[in-house]
Amino acid sequence: MNRAIDHLVLCVRDLEAARGFYRRLGFTLTPPARHPWGTANSLVQLQGNFLELLAIAEPEKIAPSVPGEFSFVEFSQRFLAKSEGMAMMVFASRDARADQREFASRGLPAYAPFDFSRRAKLPDGSEATVAFSLAFATDPRMPEAAFFTCQQHAPQYFWKPEYQRHANGARRIVEVVMAAADPASLADFFAKLVEPTALQRGEGSLAVALEGGTLRILDERRLTERFPAMRRDSLPDTPCFVGYSIEVEDLAGIRATLEREAIGFRAGNRTLQTDAAQGFGVTLEFVARR
Repeated sequence: MNRAIDHLVLCVRDLEAARGFYRRLGFTLTPPARHPWGTANSLVQLQGNFLELLAIAEPEKIAPSVPGEFSFVEFSQRFLAKSEGMAMMVFASRDARADQREFASRGLPAYAPFDFSRRAKLPDGSEATVAFSLAFATDPRMPEAAFFTCQQHAPQYFWKPEYQRHANGARRIVEVVMAAADPASLADFFAKLVEPTALQRGEGSLAVALEGGTLRILDERRLTERFPAMRRDSLPDTPCFVGYSIEVEDLAGIRATLEREAIGFRAGNRTLQTDAAQGFGVTLEFVARR
């Protein structure tokens, strides 16, 4: 079975400003939460996957990295020192330690699993503890992108219908788009991260089939075709995340919202693409539900 998208980590410098932007887009957001290691987040829960808006809230709490461990916080801090945008892609997991062993057996960096918990505010105002285990995978050719799996230990306290209902009719993340000069050269990494049979090579592109979605890596020409408003000179020279697609019920309603809120967008065939310059460094594409 192919991996499924669990969530996307969108690094922003001003969490409240980002929350305001996503509210203007018609999303419901969870209350801000803080982590003991210096970051803060707010989530957009969808149907089975979600967006994580992440910011550095207390840099003085960031501890030095430890050999053999992937420092989620240091990675985010380095990323934000250069730009805002999507920094990490996360896959759902039933067993993060099994994922870590699988990554190591396939020759990916052998990072130690990471366990943590935090208090989450529920829709009724009460609080509960949510807990997670993470298994990371990186490639030195992609210093601006990281991947990990996420195992939830208390999903009954995490997923809440009140947070999953959105005025814009958003349902789920169905695609993630990366830019790379030579997508095919990254096939060896993604064959280890997912499965070799999940990869489909095309001219200037590499598609990774996921459960319920796709990760698509495009060269400059195909990226321009996919996101015509994307400014290539604003992107790093190394492979990076540039956008994602969310399936929605009604594009007409979203178009009206974007026009009312004066949010720049481009209309395509059954799609609406927001402007990355306004969207904290990432293009959000709304795609009509089929």
